[in-house]
Formats: sequence, structure tokens, C-alpha cells
Amino acid sequence: MFIIIGIILVVIGLIWTFIGRLPGDISFKKGNVTFYFPIMTSIIVSIILSLLFFILGRFR
Repeated sequence: MFIIIGIILVVIGLIWTFIGRLPGDISFKKGNVTFYFPIMTSIIVSIILSLLFFILGRFR
């Protein structure tokens, strides 16, 4: 079980590096402070998780 969870986390980490900075994400940098708000990334992750839970719910 822990191996499967580890593999899933590694895959999520790899995917996150590819979709981490999409157009539509808000990023401000002023001096030492950087503010990053990933709006588009959040929307895409939400859509993917919604589809995943919908598909898993159909097989229950």
C-alpha cells in the first residue's frame, strides 16, 4: 500500500512540474516578496480530480 501511495505521489510531482506555471496563474514579485496564486493550475487539478472521482464513483 505504501509503495503504491509513493508511486502516485511521484507521478503527481512529475505532472506538477509540467503544469506548474500555466498562463493565467498570477505572480507578483516586489523586492524580497513573491506572491504566486495558481488560478489555472487549480482549475485544471479540480477538473482532473472531479473526473477521477466521477469515474471511480461509477464503478462502485
